[in-house]
Formats: sequence, C-alpha cells, structure tokens
Amino acid sequence: MIIPRPDKYFLVAGYGEGLTPLNAFDHALIKAGIGNTNVLRMSSILPPGAREIPPPPLPYGALVPAAYADETSDVPGTRVAAAVACGVPADAALPGVIMEHHLQDSEELCREQVRRKVEEAFAIRGFKLAEVKIASASGVVQRVGSAVAAVVLWT
Repeated sequence: MIIPRPDKYFLVAGYGEGLTPLNAFDHALIKAGIGNTNVLRMSSILPPGAREIPPPPLPYGALVPAAYADETSDVPGTRVAAAVACGVPADAALPGVIMEHHLQDSEELCREQVRRKVEEAFAIRGFKLAEVKIASASGVVQRVGSAVAAVVLWT
C-alpha cells in the first residue's frame, strides 16, 4: 500500500521529566503535543509544496509520521537539548530537507548545529534555500529529563 504524500507539516518541541528515561521521553512528547499518538520515525524529506500549519488536534492513537530528535539524561544538573529544522526550497517543485540534532549542551548550540545541517544538505543537492524553520526544547535535568523536537507531516 502506498501512503498518500502529505501536503502539510508542523514543528513541535517539549521538555519533560520522569522517573525513568522512557517516562521522561513520554512526558516530553506530551509537552510537544504529540504524546497521545503513535509517532512513526521517518527520514528527513519535506514533500514538495508542503505548507506549514499550526499543530492541529491529533486523534488519539493516530499514526503520525515525524522526523525527530531527542536527548535524555539521568544526571541531575545536565542540560539536554533537541532541535529540528526544515529547509524550505526557493523552488516549490523541489523537496525540502528536515534535519535533527540533539546534545547535552545549550539550546542555542543545538539550534546552530541543526541550521548548519540544513544548509549543507541544500548545498549537496544544489538547491537554493529560501527559509529555515527551527523548533527546539531544552531543560536542566532534575531527576531524569528529556528534550524532544519534531517535524510532523500531515494531510
């Protein structure tokens, strides 16, 4: 079965704490607004002509394709960060590129690194970059913390 090509996308990000790494990741997904869905990790191509929308209410249990980054730590005092970036091409007939980055450092550094990844991906393809859209989250771990950022494709 071929799944129809999505024509919309949105960016989300969140930080959460939990008793375990999985609970912290789940909390971060909830904070990002996609925690009550089945997130399907995908590779990083934005369909040609896709348009950005505000995050819609997602049906519980929906299969949600997303490119995402996450960083989790159980070391109190550690800063964790995750970011995603969408590179939008100047030519709407071409695909865009989604990149992810995560680290145990500042959110600003994470955003800088993910932007560089998009710029390189466009250079490799020989596409002209019109715009870069970034979503990121970070937090300082209290017990177990997780940061997540995602680009969700939608129809």
